[in-house]
Amino acid sequence: LASSVGLQVAVKREDPCRQMAVAAMKQLRREQPQQWELGWEGECCGGVSQPSVTRGPQRRGDRGVSTGTTIMAVQFDGGVVMGADSRTTTGAYIANRVTDKLTPIHDRIFCCRSGSAADTQAIADAVAYQLGFHSIELDEPPLVHTAASLFKDMCYRYREDLMAGIIVAGWDKSKGGQVYTVPIGGMMVRQPFSVGGSGSSYIYGYVDSSYRPGMSKEDCLQFTANALALAMERDGSSGGVIRLAAITEAGVERKVILGSELPRFTLA
Repeated sequence: LASSVGLQVAVKREDPCRQMAVAAMKQLRREQPQQWELGWEGECCGGVSQPSVTRGPQRRGDRGVSTGTTIMAVQFDGGVVMGADSRTTTGAYIANRVTDKLTPIHDRIFCCRSGSAADTQAIADAVAYQLGFHSIELDEPPLVHTAASLFKDMCYRYREDLMAGIIVAGWDKSKGGQVYTVPIGGMMVRQPFSVGGSGSSYIYGYVDSSYRPGMSKEDCLQFTANALALAMERDGSSGGVIRLAAITEAGVERKVILGSELPRFTLA
């Protein structure tokens, strides 16, 4: 009986961490009543819910930074070629004209990011962190499919909150060069080549007609550069320079094509 009474007292006792958190949130609401709302989410030690702070309605001027963009990846015998423009926009304002949208996830695995800059950066950081531990546990480099699956799981789990379109590509000793597309919503599909972003709608006809199975690395580099240049010429959210990466068993080769050196297709 004594043990059961002691258990009841322990259950009813208020957690001091929770008391401090609630007091802090109440104070914050008093200071900024129109900007913050108090909610509850997650678990902490002992199964006690933690208070969370969520933003109230956004003002008209609060716009997120988006990578309205053109991204692309092509598989060839022995590796993959990835490419992207470098323009990041906030509405009609160009927030960054030299963004690097080719994000390393592991030694021979990269991703191309399109959508919300904050969302895609957070997802890429989380996947790189998980994949690093996975590689340490295996004591060998991870598979490209594993990296794509991590992106797929995270994009699907938080599909209501994220705006992220990802292309995952790289090389591993199991299947060689691989390209996986993870569009908004969390689907995953392997393709010989993939394009994404706001500028991709301008070049689907070009890539469908120009792609040939069995292309060499040099052919893929030129194919990717041409496609990105065409998209950047038509899409207002794509621009800047072209960043390219060729990933093979030997490693990663990076290249930048400046704006003055882009392929030209318009008649003078």
